[in-house]
Amino acid sequence: MTRPAMATLLGPEFDAFLFAPVQEEGNGALLSVLSALARMDVDPWREAAELARMPRAAANQRLTSLIAALPDAPATRLAPAKIADRLVGLLPRAGAPAATPRVAMSPAAGATVAGGAVTNMILINLLVIVGMLCAQWVLAGLQPPAPVGAVHAAASSTLLPVISQPGSVGQ
Repeated sequence: MTRPAMATLLGPEFDAFLFAPVQEEGNGALLSVLSALARMDVDPWREAAELARMPRAAANQRLTSLIAALPDAPATRLAPAKIADRLVGLLPRAGAPAATPRVAMSPAAGATVAGGAVTNMILINLLVIVGMLCAQWVLAGLQPPAPVGAVHAAASSTLLPVISQPGSVGQ
């Protein structure tokens, strides 16, 4: 599964929330918030961003309803409200210092690259190409010229007999 464009705009401050366990499944595996939201066809990164912008009580209520609506969820020992309260505590708050957001490096996401960096990359590539061409030219000049007869012998290792045509000079 590839991360949606929204995920590339969010920083790692949401990782603690998204990868936190919600509950243990019947097979003993832990169900994370990311997996739980994806099972309900909810974009986990968008939901995390929306929950972080809400007041704590509203975020808790929204997450409680999402946890309670988990499809095929085994009965949990804790009430969905207690689970939601623990998980909402992992969300970054608006007043807390947040990490700088990640910038998507995809043109489809509208990312831009500094012009100086592109120019430097082009110049480096051009220098490498010129260096390779110069090395090829020098190495070609170091090889001795091939003898004239060797060219024809090297072209074919099998000599074919010449068949004369009727009406040719040799008849």
